[in-house]
Amino acid sequence: MKKVFLTLMAVLTISLAGAQTEVGDATLPNTMSLEGADLVLNGAGLREKLWIDLYAGGLYLPSKSSDAKSIINADETMAMKLHIVSGLISSDKMINAVDDGFKASLNGDTSVLATKIEKFKGFFSDEITRDNIFDITYIKNRGTVVYKNGEEKGVIEGLEFKKALFGIWLGAKPADKDLKKDMLGN
Repeated sequence: MKKVFLTLMAVLTISLAGAQTEVGDATLPNTMSLEGADLVLNGAGLREKLWIDLYAGGLYLPSKSSDAKSIINADETMAMKLHIVSGLISSDKMINAVDDGFKASLNGDTSVLATKIEKFKGFFSDEITRDNIFDITYIKNRGTVVYKNGEEKGVIEGLEFKKALFGIWLGAKPADKDLKKDMLGN
């Protein structure tokens, strides 16, 4: 009986370990569900700056893809999960990074989305600490929905905003080239 129990525990442990991906000091689930859409972890990596790990990022899609342009332009439910792994990230630093990211994604001209970008930055105004988790999602027919530690922070409608937002990580001038490659499964 003891052998059966130990074998069962070993199988259960292996099964549970396979349902997650370790990325630095963070653990990301291999799947997630958003309003009825089942998503798979396309790829994950670390956002680093000066050799310091800032956050683990994962890209979740309905099915795996390595085509950044198609992902950015797709009008389908998807998500980015950002697990903060550094105590160096503050609200101000995150807001500045968002500003820089939108400028890069939109080739310097953020005027067409300025109001929506300001609203989005407001989702990061509360204190940010190590182990906070942000789910930056795009839900078809609803818009971009941001969650912090499972709590909805707000919604921004429009596919054009989603394209600019996902372009921060997957565009021609990504926030981190290595993280882009990792999220695309390369």
